[in-house]
This record gives sequence, structure tokens and C-alpha cells, in this order.
Amino acid sequence: MDVADRPTIGIFGAGKVGTALARLLVGAGYDVVMAGSPRQTALSLLVSVVAPGARVGTPDELVAHADVIIVAVPFGKAASVPWEDFDGRIVVDAMNYWPPVDGHIAEVDADERSTSEMMAARNPKARVVKSLNHVGYHEMEDDSMDAGSPLRRAMAVAGDDPEARAALARIIDDLGFDPVDGGPLVNGRALEPGHPAFGRELGAAELSALVTPSADLAA
Repeated sequence: MDVADRPTIGIFGAGKVGTALARLLVGAGYDVVMAGSPRQTALSLLVSVVAPGARVGTPDELVAHADVIIVAVPFGKAASVPWEDFDGRIVVDAMNYWPPVDGHIAEVDADERSTSEMMAARNPKARVVKSLNHVGYHEMEDDSMDAGSPLRRAMAVAGDDPEARAALARIIDDLGFDPVDGGPLVNGRALEPGHPAFGRELGAAELSALVTPSADLAA
């Protein structure tokens, strides 16, 4: 993707995942806006040190300027994100439900939907995709490779909006990973902790078979 055509990326969450993604995105030529906890008064200083080139904005500023929004806050804080403002936006759910960290949330444990489907229900007008969650933040920069490398690691994107999936796939390619079209949002469950694709170093064909096994059976 030409640098001039690259969308502005907004990241909710300035923790380890958010800042790792910010560094990769800035390195790939993207304009990145970050918003963190309102209690984190030193956020601008933190971002200038750990993600130089990214800029800090309020949640309202992020929503106003970002073309693609990445939600990378702890799962238990998902409700603090202004989902109601995401109408028509491509929203990347990069969160993971971790009971050892989040505690067991009874309504989540009892829900048969994937966690991303739960997030999408917060605003049905948002174009929610699941991605950027199944590769560890500590591996993102180390595993990023140029296009065409035979050892390039794959990263999947699942979502009900094909155009949103394609838009994120282009970003994933720019970040140094082979994008895999994971199909509808329900398939995002395969990218969650405890499922086969989570945390594994896989090529595109291997990852595709885990995320969309029904497609392989139909072929």
C-alpha cells in the first residue's frame, strides 16, 4: 500500500499490545493516534518513549481522526471504550479474555458467542473484525518479515464485512505478516486463547485450515 493511501490508525490502549502495534505501524509509515486511561496523566511522555512517532489524543480526537480503530485494552475494561461512537468504522478487536487476569466473568463464560461477536453487539453499526490478538506482543516485532519470505508468519482476520477484512489484511501485510482471510466473525473464536491457532507460529495455509476448516472440507 502506498504511504499516501494509508489510513490513520487509532489505538485504544497504551499497554504492551497497544504500544507494540504502534511501533510496527509507525515503522510501516502509518499515522497513529493513541488513547489510554484518563488516569494515565503521563501518557504523552510514555508514548514518546515507547512508541516514538505515535501521537496521543483524547478518545473523541481518536474517533474523529482514525479510519481504523484498534481496541487493545484489557478485556475487562472493554466497556470503557466508546463503542457507541464507532458507527461505520472498521474496529479491530485485539483483546483476549484471560480469566487468570480478568477473573471469570459469568456472563462471558455462559455466552456461546465468540468474544468478538459479544463486542460487535455493543454497536451493530460498527464493522468489527477479530485480529492482531493471536500473536504475542513480544513476538510481533521479532517475527515481522518482508513480503515473499518463505518463513513469514501468518495473521488472520475474521469479520462479517468483507471490505473491512480486506482493509485490515492490507495493514497486516504492511506490518510484515501474511494475511489470512478468516471469513465471518464467528470464526474469530479460533483465534482466542485455548483454541488451536492462538499463539502458534503458522504459515498462511496452516492458519487458514485452523480458522476456516469448513472451507477446506468443502473444497
